[in-house]
Amino acid sequence: MKKKVLATLLATALAASCLAGCGGSGDAAQTPAADAPAAETPAADAPAADAPEAEAPAAEAPAADAAADPIANLIAATTDTVTLKVWASEEDQDLTTKLLDEFKAAYPDVTFDITLGAESESTAKDTILTDVEAAADVFAFADDQINELVKAGALQEVVANYTYDVANDNVSGAVEAATIDGKLYAYPMTADNGYFMFYDSSVFSESDVQSLEKMVEVAQAANKKIAMDISNGWYIYAFFQGAGLDLKLNDDGLTNTCTWNAAGGTDVAQAILDLTASNVLVDMGDEDMATQIAEGNVVACVNGTWRAETAAEAWGDNYAATKLPTFKAGGKDCQMSSYSGYKLIGVNPHSANIGWAMLLAEYLTSEAAQTARFEARGLGPANVAAASSPAVQANPAIAALAAQAAYATPQRVGGNFWSPAETLGQILASGNPDGTDLQELLDTTVEGITAPVE
Repeated sequence: MKKKVLATLLATALAASCLAGCGGSGDAAQTPAADAPAAETPAADAPAADAPEAEAPAAEAPAADAAADPIANLIAATTDTVTLKVWASEEDQDLTTKLLDEFKAAYPDVTFDITLGAESESTAKDTILTDVEAAADVFAFADDQINELVKAGALQEVVANYTYDVANDNVSGAVEAATIDGKLYAYPMTADNGYFMFYDSSVFSESDVQSLEKMVEVAQAANKKIAMDISNGWYIYAFFQGAGLDLKLNDDGLTNTCTWNAAGGTDVAQAILDLTASNVLVDMGDEDMATQIAEGNVVACVNGTWRAETAAEAWGDNYAATKLPTFKAGGKDCQMSSYSGYKLIGVNPHSANIGWAMLLAEYLTSEAAQTARFEARGLGPANVAAASSPAVQANPAIAALAAQAAYATPQRVGGNFWSPAETLGQILASGNPDGTDLQELLDTTVEGITAPVE
């Protein structure tokens, strides 16, 4: 594909999109074209002799066509094979393969060379930032990574709508998560990147699962385990935030404010020690959790919708899900909190086929694609229409996530949070083997979490 033609096409399509969305304001209509990185290059590079031809009225005709059908003009401007690299999670490979085949079939007059690689949404940022230009053209990532990706110039702003209105057709929380400084930088894919409690209802009653202490008591009597990835900052946050101890991203977008070592912090740390002392509430990662559920050893776990199928297969008619329980800290019942989050799809601004990359990102996050993702993997849609379907509304995991939403907060933390929080979780889950004073332990943790970014 000729970059010069595509850059002009994309700028025209973006201008058309803005005209439709902004009421045809002259200034607004010009903004997308000015923002498109490559759009001005042809004019700057064109020989002076070409200038009169570029200004002739006839040369403006394609712009009208682009406004009417930007996809048709994208196809018309495509003379070479469209090469794209896509990254999706290991769990999303089969579905993404199917969607890519459908995408290629939708444009039979175009030759595609689309390769699919496996990259977890949770690690996408780290892989991309090692070499942005060499990263995938289209990739999935967790919304908490968006700040760093935008700062690194790794996300193309979403300034064109080819097949649906990205901002208006998705739930507001997902759109907000994909937006930085008023600009939309990604396509919402799911609205379920949070966690709650799965349980086997043959072991626990609805009353039992209201209290974590009660759950430990019941599971111990049944000689079974309750699993939670306590040594993961994403999950240990549930205890401290639940007790009213805050963790926030500062306005610089890099550093954190954390009050985990304030009054009541040692009560939370002691509560974790007490809960794990019986070896019933166990520190366990996601993959081990799946294995232990399938083998019948784990009968309840704190996890997300991506483990719904595992739990449903293992527990059958006894499969159930609910909000997180309360836990006791300093003699008080505290409702466990959680992070709310979203999975997004981004487009690399360095893509040689930026127009097609944006169109593909739309396809992978369309209502149909999000519905298919829910049906295949039980992941909650961000698309408003898909999320309102009876099937989605009747799903136990999605219903539990909705119940937990009242106690959830958006995941916005600086990079220095994860390692200190992980270390804290490991120490507490293992019973504080060195006998470190809990206040000292929390002070050290907070010092690491709030450290300046080098």
